[in-house]
Amino acid sequence: MANTANLGLPLVMEAQAQKHVTVNTALARLDAVCQTTLLSVTQTAPPASAIDGAVYGVPQGASGVWAAEVGKLAVFDNGGWVYVTPAAGWRGWVADQGVPVLHDGQGWVAHAVAVSAHGAASLMQVIEVDVPVGTGASVTTAAIIPARSVVLGVTGIVTTALSGSASSWRLGVPGGSGQYGTGLGLGLGSWVEGLSGQPQAFYADTPLLIEAEGGSFAAGDLRLAVHLMRLQIPRV
Repeated sequence: MANTANLGLPLVMEAQAQKHVTVNTALARLDAVCQTTLLSVTQTAPPASAIDGAVYGVPQGASGVWAAEVGKLAVFDNGGWVYVTPAAGWRGWVADQGVPVLHDGQGWVAHAVAVSAHGAASLMQVIEVDVPVGTGASVTTAAIIPARSVVLGVTGIVTTALSGSASSWRLGVPGGSGQYGTGLGLGLGSWVEGLSGQPQAFYADTPLLIEAEGGSFAAGDLRLAVHLMRLQIPRV
């Protein structure tokens, strides 16, 4: 049976019986690979049960019926697995990691916006954290800015009003107090959109620094997001 050149969709042949089977197979494959949501690209064993339309990226070390299909998309359809070979430039979303991916011809690259023929990539990422604000003059988050990244800016919103004697707050990093905003509001829904001015490189894992202005904090919650770019080196 002939298949289409790019997606490998089966074509209806002249005078073919049960044409609906071929057409439905092609539609199921289109449904799986267009606007692709991969349930996982790290799960090595086929799930014990799956629903029609479930898509997995088959990783190295796959077992069972996936063992001979490494690198392909495993699509569950009509009670069994069918396989599609992705090509360089295909994009998808990995559900169990919550990240976008781009195929570089050999594998899926998380957060990639551009890839080279040998796996070098430009990665754009947003790292979001919820930060409880307790009693005190400042809060230092975990080191959420990864080493060897370029931060374009930091955004955030107050998800529970900040209480205490502070009149406002500021957002920065250790050694860069207020770098991403000063005089920020305390009320629910108050927000910050702090640009780096010039893209700032961080060479070590770095936390964010939240400081009270004109007093101290008592309680509250923030949701902060670091917008950054990273580089991926090429393969040998």
